[in-house]
This record gives sequence, C-alpha cells and structure tokens, in this order.
Amino acid sequence: MENSLQKAKNFNRWITIVSVAVPLVVVVLFAYKIPNAEPLSFLPPIYASINGFTALLLILALVAIKKGKRKVHQRLMNTCIALSVLFLIMYVAYHMTSESTVYGGEGPLKYVYYFILLTHIVLSISVIPLVLITYSKAYLGDFIMHRLWARFTFPIWLYVAITGVLVYLMISPYYPY
Repeated sequence: MENSLQKAKNFNRWITIVSVAVPLVVVVLFAYKIPNAEPLSFLPPIYASINGFTALLLILALVAIKKGKRKVHQRLMNTCIALSVLFLIMYVAYHMTSESTVYGGEGPLKYVYYFILLTHIVLSISVIPLVLITYSKAYLGDFIMHRLWARFTFPIWLYVAITGVLVYLMISPYYPY
C-alpha cells in the first residue's frame, strides 16, 4: 500500500505533466485547422455559458463549505472541474474548425478587451496546476493545505471563469456568422 508521502509525490508528478501538457496541446491544436471542416460556430456561446455556470458553481461551492456542507462542496467542485474540461474540449474543437475572430472595437474599450483577454489567457494557464494541487490536497485528506491552496486558487479560477464570459460578450459582435 502506498503511503501518503508517495501518493503526494505521484500526484505532484501528474500535476506537473498535465500542467505542462495541456497548454502545449491546446497551442498545437489551436494552430491546426481540420481541412474542409464545417465551422462549429454554435460553440462559443455554449462554452461561454459553461464559464458563467462554472463561476456560479464556484461561488456556491464556497458558500457550501463555509456552511460546513463538505459533500455539497465536493460535488460542486467536481462539477466545476468537469465543466472546465468540457469547456476546453469545445474551445479547442471550435478553433480547429474556425479562424480566430479579431476584436473590432476602437478606442479605450479595445485596450480593456485586450487587457481582459491577456490576463484571462495567462491566468487560465496558471490555474491548471493550482486547481490540481488544491484538489489533490483534499483528495489526500490534507484539508489544512487544501484550504491554504484554495485561498489562491479560488479567486484566480473565478476570475478566469468570469473573464471568459466577458471576452465572449466583447468579441461576439465580430464573429463572422
């Protein structure tokens, strides 16, 4: 039977692999276009809605744990992780079938859009290991470290989810459909 230290090391190894592999695979797939594929233009509002729903569930999970409802919190967080994976699959599928849309706004709003987009992208990459580490701490029963990591993970993940919706709302008028 594996001791908890060995389990933690194994988790850390997988967290590192996933945290590096996911952004690299996304970049590669983002750059690849499926030849003659019909654009999946129906996906952006769906994956933006998934981001919004994830933000709501993150807040509900925080409320649940503050009220001592650990099982509810756990189910909500598992759902948030599943939604994030679903988002990623849809996001990549859309970009493998469609050209990227350029923001068409002018003036100060253009700078606001690009600031939100840039911070969203950077933090969406950094939130991967944060979520996995935080989750692993709870899974291993180290709730003191789980709470410590969650204090950093939660606001970043919430920001990524909310800004995902904002980016969609700001770019959607410029979609070619």
